[in-house]
Amino acid sequence: MSYAIIVTGGKQFRVAVGDQVEVPNIDIEVGKSVEFTEVLALNTGSELKIGAPTVEGAVVKAVVVEHGRGDKIIVFKFKRRKQYKRKQGHRQGYTAVKIESVA
Repeated sequence: MSYAIIVTGGKQFRVAVGDQVEVPNIDIEVGKSVEFTEVLALNTGSELKIGAPTVEGAVVKAVVVEHGRGDKIIVFKFKRRKQYKRKQGHRQGYTAVKIESVA
């Protein structure tokens, strides 16, 4: 089974054909295709290519499935004995993509 390790939004993802992955926000409409050219490693089944830092000519093609926001996390800061408390919520945006080809 072939797979690739890609970088997008400062994070690394291991992807294979048919996978649906939630990556940090990409400004592309739903249904459009996107190409990831920053491929750190590429396994074709018979050989493993590791880039220095990226694999030359390797491209992962995907289609944008949806845009959304993740679960809420609570950011709570406090300093003991000083009556200082701050509570803030945050929901990180994501883009769900379906991987079509790894080459």
